[in-house]
Amino acid sequence: MTDATRPLYGITVVEIGTSVAAPYGSWILGCLGARVIKVESARGDDARQWGRLFSDGRSSFFEALNANKESVVVDLRNTAERDWLKAFCAERADVVIQNMRPGKIAELGLDGVALQLENPRLIYFNLGAFGAQGPRAQEPGYDPLMQAAAGIMSVTGEPDRPPVRVGVSIVDMGSGMWGAIGVLAALYRRQATGQGCVLDGSLYETAVAWVANQAAMVQVDGKNPEKVGSGARGMAPYQAYECNDGHLVISAPNDRLFEKLCEALEQPDLLEDARFDTNQNRYANLAALNTILVPLIARQSRDHWGALLNTAGVPCAKVCTITEMLDDPQTKALGIMQSVEGGAADLVSLPISFDGARPALRSTPPAIGAQTARLKGA
Repeated sequence: MTDATRPLYGITVVEIGTSVAAPYGSWILGCLGARVIKVESARGDDARQWGRLFSDGRSSFFEALNANKESVVVDLRNTAERDWLKAFCAERADVVIQNMRPGKIAELGLDGVALQLENPRLIYFNLGAFGAQGPRAQEPGYDPLMQAAAGIMSVTGEPDRPPVRVGVSIVDMGSGMWGAIGVLAALYRRQATGQGCVLDGSLYETAVAWVANQAAMVQVDGKNPEKVGSGARGMAPYQAYECNDGHLVISAPNDRLFEKLCEALEQPDLLEDARFDTNQNRYANLAALNTILVPLIARQSRDHWGALLNTAGVPCAKVCTITEMLDDPQTKALGIMQSVEGGAADLVSLPISFDGARPALRSTPPAIGAQTARLKGA
């Protein structure tokens, strides 16, 4: 195999996981060319029932996260079935990713320590909820719990409004992404040492990592960061403004960009106002600045201001719906949406390219146990 878009060709990954986090991590590895064996119960991954269902009953959640995989049904309560899986991991797997409830995988004898006794080259990633140690190590968890516990919800949304969850599964998918990064690093190290390793990551650690800037900020003066809606703390103007047909995000957080913005909006007087002469001053006086910008921008459409600001060199973007994003010429030009023969929908593919070529989605997400007979008979 010489396909540059499949650098992990020849690597076999076993996914013992459900929902989003572990499946997303193995999806990344599968897109990079690895063979991914998804271990499921007879009921299948929980995500097979999540989201909206296509006319043939396939789940939008499952379709999005499980292309390029094979499915094998294993009854983990059955000793013979567990023994088969242990042997497969020992003899044929390079990587195992698991996100079972804390403690459960060790009870089954499928933990990293046990499997590495049989296969020292095995790379084993534990994707937990709250982490491998600490007072909450044995607790289960889901994405919104972690957005709450790590403080993400406290800084998301509008001031004086209830806590808001980020509308995509950033903690679940981020944890899967960190899992893939860890596996790639371990594979690189194995080339030099011949040894595998046991990796640990968790939803909580990922959520804490996402608030790195805020964790540093609060240590300046002990004050928790405030909610700023679509804006960003310490940067102005840097937010969504309402136009007469929707919202447009305008980003002009340095002096040169602010000058270009004022010129484009035909507001030269703002440049002579001491309240707005630096970014720090603009942020401190953002309410006053917005009393001028908000009614002005509301008079015209997103396209009107977008064209004007793009010509002036001021970064801006429409607040798009998902359907608008899918129809956007930029999305189409990138080829990030890919179709697979027999698929229920066009799916998002890997957001990286190799020498200009994007890894292809090679196969549709598998039916439950579609490869069981072939794998267990091998």
